[in-house]
Amino acid sequence: MKVIYSKHYNIDLGLLNYLHPFDGIKFQTIYDGLRKNKSIEFVEPSGPVSMDIVDEFLSSIMQHRVRNKNGIFQALEVPRIPLLGFSFLDRKILTPMRWGVAGTLLGATQALKNGGVYWNVSGGYHHATQQNMEGFCIYNDVGICYQTLIKSGLLAPDEKILIVDTDAHHGNGNAYTFMENKQVTILDIYNAGIYPTSAYTRNRVDIPVPLSPGADGQIYLQKYNEALKKLDDNYSLAFVVAGTDTLMSDKLGGLCLGIDDVAEREKRTLQALGQRSVPAVMLGGGGYSKDSAKSVIRAISVCVESGIG
Repeated sequence: MKVIYSKHYNIDLGLLNYLHPFDGIKFQTIYDGLRKNKSIEFVEPSGPVSMDIVDEFLSSIMQHRVRNKNGIFQALEVPRIPLLGFSFLDRKILTPMRWGVAGTLLGATQALKNGGVYWNVSGGYHHATQQNMEGFCIYNDVGICYQTLIKSGLLAPDEKILIVDTDAHHGNGNAYTFMENKQVTILDIYNAGIYPTSAYTRNRVDIPVPLSPGADGQIYLQKYNEALKKLDDNYSLAFVVAGTDTLMSDKLGGLCLGIDDVAEREKRTLQALGQRSVPAVMLGGGGYSKDSAKSVIRAISVCVESGIG
């Protein structure tokens, strides 16, 4: 198993960490929990994705918004703090996120070249678009990555790709980004009773699996298994937004999965892709409980033990 990690993923704001439910240093916890596993090879991006690459994806208005602290505060859903300038936010939050985008690009590039699975413990910013940033997501790493792969020639415009979104929240950003791109298939299993509730983006999903709030692991895995059977076998690459905010302990996801349920979910995902010989890059997605890191460690360990990836 190839796991993509960098110490630069971690977002440590000191006392300001308590302003946000996201555990910004969970990436270090995941690494510490896996680093002794000799079946795992850790790989690291050479640096954060450049703003030149980001700007190629963004609209002209968004190019300015992502450099404005008020817009960043709004997207991160934290109170505006007058004493904090943009340079602080860029250094402490945005740069780690750009490292996460670089991890997605590295994983996708290597998966296309070598096949198999590359597991980026960061990334999965599925609420951001070319036009907007919201839901703790500033940069849409899947969209940026797709555009970069097309430009580099590693991916042809007529090749089909797959986005599997198992985060508790509907991936409205990815749906909007690929609204008119019929080469992109989206499978999205999500809590239908929470943000985001846009019918416009939900209707873009090719294989929708809306769940009622409070759905447990048994219901989730049953519905998910049915959805996986609908996949084709002609995708050149799969992006998997593997959010752990589906955990019962997560205050934002509104679902009731256990750590073993999430591990089983990831196992079934990779088995389904492996059966279809689809190379994949796994992405961190959302996860706002102290069990998030434990869940990722467990999931990767289970997949390694099962000989997947």
